[in-house]
Amino acid sequence: MAEGSEIDLSSLQDEISALEAQITKQGAEVRTLKKDSASDADAIGKAVDALKELKVKHAELSKKMDEVSGEKDTFNRKVFDQLVLRKMFVVPSFEIHGGVKGLFDLGPPACALKAAMIDTWRKHFILNENMLEMECTCLTPEPVLKTSGHVDRFTDLMVKDVETGECFRADKLLEDAIDVLIESNPTMPTEEKDDHLRVQRQADAFSPTEIDDLLIKYDCKGPSGKPYSPSFPFNLMFKTSIGPEGTSVGYLRPETAQGLFVNFKRLLEYNAAKMPFAAAQIGLGFRNEIAPRSGLLRVREFCMGEIEHFVNPADKSHPSFESVKNKALVLFGSDDQLGSGKTKTMSIGDAVESGLVNNQTLGYFMARTQLYMEKIGMDPKRLRFRQHLKTEMAHYACDCWDLEIESSYGWVECVGHADRACYDLDVHSKATKTPMLATQTLDKPIDKTFAKLKLNRKVLGKQFKADQRIVGGLLEALAEDWDTFEPVATALETDGKTTVDGYEITQEMVTWEKKTKKVHEVKFTPSVIEPSFGMGRILYSLLEHSFYQRESDEQRCVMKFNPQVAPNKCAVLPISSSPEVNAVVDKIASSLMDTDLSVIVDKSTASLGRRYSRADEVGVPFAVTVDFETLTDGTVTLRERDSTVQIRLPADEIPRLIFDIVHSRTCWEEAKSKYPVVTVDEDGKGSAPSDSGAKTVIEATSRGKFTRPAQSIL
Repeated sequence: MAEGSEIDLSSLQDEISALEAQITKQGAEVRTLKKDSASDADAIGKAVDALKELKVKHAELSKKMDEVSGEKDTFNRKVFDQLVLRKMFVVPSFEIHGGVKGLFDLGPPACALKAAMIDTWRKHFILNENMLEMECTCLTPEPVLKTSGHVDRFTDLMVKDVETGECFRADKLLEDAIDVLIESNPTMPTEEKDDHLRVQRQADAFSPTEIDDLLIKYDCKGPSGKPYSPSFPFNLMFKTSIGPEGTSVGYLRPETAQGLFVNFKRLLEYNAAKMPFAAAQIGLGFRNEIAPRSGLLRVREFCMGEIEHFVNPADKSHPSFESVKNKALVLFGSDDQLGSGKTKTMSIGDAVESGLVNNQTLGYFMARTQLYMEKIGMDPKRLRFRQHLKTEMAHYACDCWDLEIESSYGWVECVGHADRACYDLDVHSKATKTPMLATQTLDKPIDKTFAKLKLNRKVLGKQFKADQRIVGGLLEALAEDWDTFEPVATALETDGKTTVDGYEITQEMVTWEKKTKKVHEVKFTPSVIEPSFGMGRILYSLLEHSFYQRESDEQRCVMKFNPQVAPNKCAVLPISSSPEVNAVVDKIASSLMDTDLSVIVDKSTASLGRRYSRADEVGVPFAVTVDFETLTDGTVTLRERDSTVQIRLPADEIPRLIFDIVHSRTCWEEAKSKYPVVTVDEDGKGSAPSDSGAKTVIEATSRGKFTRPAQSIL
């Protein structure tokens, strides 16, 4: 490419990055306006129009960028999709019955790949970090999810076709109806068109009554031709009943975290009350998506791996942070999203020190996540951490970073890293009147002011009956620190009564005395640092990152899985169907399986090259070929998938070599330096290219195969 073109590309990329920052900033403004009930429709409309203009300009610049660079997307989605389906990585669930959107089955290779990913995840996080692993039930009672906020979250207004019962999302119907109206009336006056667009922009903000009136106004009718039913809220959780009476409401959990939060007290006790500590869980989550799409990226049932790291909110340092502080990450901070639109590559140590990442524990898990992704074979160039904007974060969150993986669908959020502060334990503690506290022993005792209470049990019992103990516990908890009890004391002295967690307390119920004592330990509600992994999204991204077509033959597809997570570690192939050769094949396969290495044995009559290709398509990293020379000297060839280079070595050394490579104790380059490299034409004919580096070559004749030096010695 000419120097002038490089300059054009650079300036174009800068312009695109700046425009992306403007789009992010404008999108944040639109979300803020829609959340603010005081915002008028005109202000929202202008903000949305400005956002649309920016997106149009971005599309034009991106198209120009492609034209100038002349680069084409090398990822062939059609061939990829065909391979994934043909080799049964992923198939639609209940396919012969027509299938169900958002539900997929994993076939043998993907099932083994997922198991290897999870096994690596468990070793990388749970075992290495001494985490406490749990397996909690998928069925969750309504009060738990009501407390966490999930029952009131994930709701959209829905309507039904009164005859067929088919459900539709009300705001989308309204938006589509307005689009049809405007498109079918090209001469519509501008003022009238703007009125319709203003309604469309607010479609997701209307109340049920308002949207019902608008659906009638715009003559929205169901497939049956009749008006839709009145709108009703639709919760994206799967609702069910627990028990035969049907009176106890439950849900399939939308996340795994709540089971860990409600077990915090027992986990802390199991951990001998030591803080900080982490609990982890791998399991299924469920979400009743209205419009599932993008394959495994948006489904109704998904596997999650979640970690809840409980830490003192006053000290969020991590004892192992030094081990990862020099790890470089690609960071897309909120200021950069709203400013330059460009990412920054910096060490996590510098990011924490500068305050870009809130604390060491959050930064530690971000770095460990990056290392995990690299370990399973994700392309590091297509990984980045994006910080949540203020408009995206919950009010209680301190900082949030998503690991995003670039795929053919763009940048996809696959792992969330959130500092959730004390919110989760606080809400469950208040709802159940159960203290969720940890204790820290102080190096030196300190003076602490508290309130010494004298409860009037007779008055409390008469007023609160069965709740007497709960009320007493609340008052005693407040009295542990004078700063928390002082507002209660002031209100009782001034007004003679006050309210504590919904209970009205009167002056005759309690007396107190301000005291000071030496304190050797302090109690606190832990903060939670939560890395949350979407295993299905990671699995799909890994499939895309691993797929390629050989340059020599685009019909030959390869999945370049790392040996550590490859579904099968080795293929064993006979050059002949003779009983003697097959006996050796079975012996080698058995020895590999005895070493806990999964094996494919292909004794079909297809050519050797075809069998190699079959193994490549499911990502088998190594292939052992048993030939006639094996019967005479006990050696076999070992082929590496991506380079197609082969070495010759004794058959009884195969299991140990592959085991060591799979467990990162050695590598293929070391194996090539230890054993002689041979070159074999994968159609069965010997050849030795001058630049292959092979020391010997296998020649094929009608009488069998033999080896000779790759270079002439004459």
